[in-house]
Amino acid sequence: MLQVDANGLYCAAGRFYIDPWGPVDRAIITHAHADHARSGAKRYLTAEPGRRVLGARLGDSAAIEGVDYGSPVWMDGVRISLHPSGHVLGSAQVRLEHAGEVWVVSGDYKIAPDRTCAPFDPVRCDTFVTEATFGLPIYRWRPQEEVFQQVNRWWRSNQEKGKASVIFAYSLGKAQRVLAGVDPATGPIYTHGAVERMTGIYRQTGIALPETRLAVTAGAGDWARSLILAPPLANGTPWMRRFGRRSTGFASGWMRIRGARRRRAIDRGFVLSDHADWPGLLAAIESTGASRVWVTHGYRSPMVRWLREKGLQAEPVETRYEGEQDEAPGDPGVEVTEDSE
Repeated sequence: MLQVDANGLYCAAGRFYIDPWGPVDRAIITHAHADHARSGAKRYLTAEPGRRVLGARLGDSAAIEGVDYGSPVWMDGVRISLHPSGHVLGSAQVRLEHAGEVWVVSGDYKIAPDRTCAPFDPVRCDTFVTEATFGLPIYRWRPQEEVFQQVNRWWRSNQEKGKASVIFAYSLGKAQRVLAGVDPATGPIYTHGAVERMTGIYRQTGIALPETRLAVTAGAGDWARSLILAPPLANGTPWMRRFGRRSTGFASGWMRIRGARRRRAIDRGFVLSDHADWPGLLAAIESTGASRVWVTHGYRSPMVRWLREKGLQAEPVETRYEGEQDEAPGDPGVEVTEDSE
């Protein structure tokens, strides 16, 4: 039902792409991260909870239609429905049914709980297209409650030392998850403009989050008591100077790897990912009942080998964009300059 061409995953029967890499006529978007949502399509279809986020990323001129989770849409005889993937607000798996065959394209997903988005919904299918961003056995996440406790303790310790606490987290998804998990009674919380922009959309969608304030000027608050959330690309920029003495942290699954914190010149790493870990990937694949699996993003080859050993038909699928290890400098949601909040 699907094939890969110069613009990515294409459904010829329905004449549409899923997360296309370039301008196309019809695009179904799994979620609004820049490696999945590219500008230039004539029409977009996405899950209704993520419509505002996608609009913020693509601009006012983008023609975006939102559809409720589970509600069917027909394109040239192909039955399409979107189902929660548990990745970020509005993220979706795309279920396709045509000529008695069912495919599911997962986009990015996690099966761990998250107060800021709908939970992963297993969808039965014949063929499952899975990510493998963290598709190695070394990637196993601790319970998120433990990670948030680590953040709270680090924040309080920095307060005792008279240091501001700056956490780098992707402006869409990760930053809001951190906000939902920390203890706001510890002190004031400030945000970079890219984070605040997405946080505002979360609030408009009904997601409850602690109060935040823009880190606008050097005199905006008592930085030594504050937690500041910023996108990764803010690290090392003039924007950081306003906070004076500070300790930096990074919330990411990549912090599971020894040396990742040092390479990024970060004081503290917090292993918190919005992608499934190795056990989560395997559990999600098994839950679909699929006999055929396409593996894209990340560690494709190791995942394919493991699945084949288990008797599944597994194939690697090349992709142009490998994931949000850093947010794209050209993304309007994550511009980082001295004057950009």
